[in-house]
Amino acid sequence: MLLMLLMLPVEAQNLSGQRYKIAACDWMMLKRQKIGAFQLMKELGGDGIEMDIGGLGTRDTFDNKFHQPYFQILFPETARKYNVEIASVAMSGFYGQSFLTHNNYKVLINDCIATMKCVGVKVAFLPLGGIKEDWTKPGQARTELIERLRCAGDMAAKENMVIGIRTHLDAKSELKLLKEIDSEGIKIYYSLQNALDNKRDVCKEIKLLGKKRICQIHFSDTDGVTLPYNKRFDINKIKKTLDKIGWSGWLVVERSRDVNDIRSVKKNFGTNIQYLKNIFQK
Repeated sequence: MLLMLLMLPVEAQNLSGQRYKIAACDWMMLKRQKIGAFQLMKELGGDGIEMDIGGLGTRDTFDNKFHQPYFQILFPETARKYNVEIASVAMSGFYGQSFLTHNNYKVLINDCIATMKCVGVKVAFLPLGGIKEDWTKPGQARTELIERLRCAGDMAAKENMVIGIRTHLDAKSELKLLKEIDSEGIKIYYSLQNALDNKRDVCKEIKLLGKKRICQIHFSDTDGVTLPYNKRFDINKIKKTLDKIGWSGWLVVERSRDVNDIRSVKKNFGTNIQYLKNIFQK
């Protein structure tokens, strides 16, 4: 029986059994692709981690531990040991680098998909914040980005997976972008922070995007205060909105650290995780 359990994908065990599950980004907890992330999340009381695929830097590929068979076995086994899921795989290297300048993007996407298979997850996170070219208006940069995202999305869709893109656009513009990309493998990875920083109505955006277009949510704000003390949003209203549209899935903490104690990982992430669990899992 134990052997059969260990052979199951991490997601198949449905560890928390909740409509809303709470996770945090391993790289923001200073645990990028480190085994210790699972024990830390267990101590913080969360349901899972968003695991980064590794930095890019000046390399041609991700600094990904899953290139080694040993880690392909160790990470899923450790997740099961601590009863902590892997919510998604993140390509956070593209926060600082342009997806348009990596001509080997297909290799990078394949690397991500292979890692997702190893840990049994269906969602990858791709931030578009590192793109310096103006792709928001019609032109060569937008055309090329759409072609690349369509290709990446189709690669993911063939494996029954999804790549969630995070943009700085408003919901109406994201809907237009998704229509242009026209791939089942591309959805929106919604960011609370992006909406709040640009003074947009979170609930209106969630309603406009709808449950089928949002794959996961980064449920945190810029650093300043932890979530319980944040006055920039109404968390109960957001939950009611998500309930109303029938959305379910992972709420992932990225930031919202106390600016006066920013290095205290357990305090900041523990506070945020427990707050979200009290609201969304009560």
